[in-house]
Amino acid sequence: MDKHIILGIHVTDRLRKVEEVQRLFSQYGCNIKTRLGLHEVANVCSPNGLVLLEMYGDEAVCLELEEKLEAIEGIEVQKMIFEH
Repeated sequence: MDKHIILGIHVTDRLRKVEEVQRLFSQYGCNIKTRLGLHEVANVCSPNGLVLLEMYGDEAVCLELEEKLEAIEGIEVQKMIFEH
């Protein structure tokens, strides 16, 4: 891949969406080089979360994951693409 693709995934209602999001992460696991999960922690886990993915492999497959994530209600995806 000649491009460096980073996906930022904002998950609202994290506890209800986690199964569907995790299923996609597993399905595209060979295309995820780095995964970083961020969420607020106070007395209880935050209902919202942010996941950063560094993608690897075929660009079309990486962008397919983006489309599938965006199709889930309550999920917002932002993308950064760096040219080498």
